[in-house]
Amino acid sequence: MPCEVYFRSMFQHFLDQIILDNTILRYLIVAGMILFTLLFKQFFSRYVAGLIARLIGRKHKAFDIKRFRNLVVSPIETFLMILIILIALGTLKYPELLNFNIYKTNFAVILDGISNVAIIISFIWLCTRLIDYIAELMHEKALLTQDRTDDQLIIFFKDFFKVILRIVGLLLIIRFGFGKSIGNMLTGLSIVGAAMALAFRESLENLIASFIIFFDKPFTIGDVVKVLAVTGTVESIGLRSTRIRTTDKTYVTVPNKQMVDTVLDNQSLRTQRKVETTFQLGLSTPVQKITAFLSQANIILQQEHVEDSTVFLSDTGQQSHVISIEYYTSVEQPIKDFQLMRQTINLGLVAALEQLGIDLAADKTDIVIHRAAAK
Repeated sequence: MPCEVYFRSMFQHFLDQIILDNTILRYLIVAGMILFTLLFKQFFSRYVAGLIARLIGRKHKAFDIKRFRNLVVSPIETFLMILIILIALGTLKYPELLNFNIYKTNFAVILDGISNVAIIISFIWLCTRLIDYIAELMHEKALLTQDRTDDQLIIFFKDFFKVILRIVGLLLIIRFGFGKSIGNMLTGLSIVGAAMALAFRESLENLIASFIIFFDKPFTIGDVVKVLAVTGTVESIGLRSTRIRTTDKTYVTVPNKQMVDTVLDNQSLRTQRKVETTFQLGLSTPVQKITAFLSQANIILQQEHVEDSTVFLSDTGQQSHVISIEYYTSVEQPIKDFQLMRQTINLGLVAALEQLGIDLAADKTDIVIHRAAAK
């Protein structure tokens, strides 16, 4: 019994020893809290994520609890870990040995600023993941509608709110991490802000142009457009630029300002496809053969998807008789079928020329070359 009392008193004496102004017992308690958090952080984070998911899922039937939990578990783990570690360390008495200055700033203030920055960054990360998930839910609903405008609005505002959230996070870091007054800083930076606005004028113009695109709606995601000699399908519209997948399968980025300021041809909004073909007949071609070719051309153009056609003698002069053929087709026809139909019409026109014995006018350059060769 005296031996037990002795060891107990020795153990109590060991726990009461002071190191850096704190007892060993206090250090053990803090270490236990941190170890407990490390062991059960995933359990607590999943529980918190599930609790939030159940609260939100009651109002939204399409809410996927499992996917939401997997998306936010990592930032919740980090946030809870940092928060509990800071709370545990906050129970310790700040050692007098660490009470020194670095660049005229007390080391305790530096540690406090670092801890605040860590908390703010983890919280902003969590909010960013929440924005991503909400945007995914809204995007899935938007895909059920035929209108593509709501799709691009969701993508745009997701990026917009994430930028705003990061700006707020930066201001919080300046305020609580560095201890600077945001109001005084913004007042002092008013002149600098004006200079920066001039320096970033192009970026601001692109941002304003993005709002014009979304509200004026000259095009949407999925439209085939032609702008600045670039033709392709719009894949995304961002805060600064629009990304287009060209007909050559390349990926082109066009600033939004140019998408608004230049002439843009939205080929997806056309009501018909137009085809123009020209034949230059020789001057020796009789009028009867020209008239017969015009008649056969009108018969050849009687195709299923040809909605309107015109065949006429558009010009005649010193070199040739010019026959112009114009016709329109439905945009609902697949592009492959449209090309095959054009091929069928062109072959029919060539066959009509051969049947009637009509020769096309020789190019003036070819005549000069033949004459030079004869000499």
